[in-house]
Amino acid sequence: MLLTDTHTHIYYHSGTNKLQEHLQRCLDNHIKRLFLPNVNSASIKPVFDTVAAYPEHCFPMLGLHPCDVKENYVDELNNIQKSLENNKVHAIGEIGLDLYWDKSTLNIQKDAFRTQVKWAKELGLAIDIHCREAFTELFELLEELQDDKLFGILHCFTGTLEQAQHAIDLGFALGIGGVVTFKKAGLDNVVKEIDLRHIVLETDAPYLAPVPYRGKENESSYLVYVAQKVADLHAIPIEEVAEITTANSKRIFGI
Repeated sequence: MLLTDTHTHIYYHSGTNKLQEHLQRCLDNHIKRLFLPNVNSASIKPVFDTVAAYPEHCFPMLGLHPCDVKENYVDELNNIQKSLENNKVHAIGEIGLDLYWDKSTLNIQKDAFRTQVKWAKELGLAIDIHCREAFTELFELLEELQDDKLFGILHCFTGTLEQAQHAIDLGFALGIGGVVTFKKAGLDNVVKEIDLRHIVLETDAPYLAPVPYRGKENESSYLVYVAQKVADLHAIPIEEVAEITTANSKRIFGI
């Protein structure tokens, strides 16, 4: 069995014993492919340090997280773009819109998003999208930017079945994480209705740990709980979920 965590911040433990311990637990649980999203220029080094330490298992993305789109966002984008010129990455991310923390930055969040989508199209890469309380605004942007070069993952998807279908129609896979195990979230009812060819698995570690670790620090090895929940919802073996979702990740990331 081969599982892929398409979105993990395991690099937060770069340079510590925790990194090796977490990765070993991943390997023990058949999680052998981990994709690492950048969030700002300060996180560039730990991402690539982690990739250098575990090149067979860890794969980098680069992007500016919407919560890090502030007054200096142009400088941040310039720094990230320089790293793109000097390093191989497998997606632009995580990028997107977040209106939960600060609605006043929406216009510059949109500007940063457009810029980074342009990079992705030029490089032939997927985008990895963060969206929190901004589905309407995000879909408007994606429809504006849509063409045959725009594709990727709607990371940490927690929306409705209608929103899921809209994302799929726009050419995006749904990143399903620990929230699918939460009893009252309702995501289980959505995932049950979605063909697995439109789904990839993720943890977003250290955030959003699945049941039975909800409320604690998440880690990529807990992806098995997400995979098992998806398997239960579709009434198929976990091995089949692993095979399909990993194949989806290979198609999206090109590796």
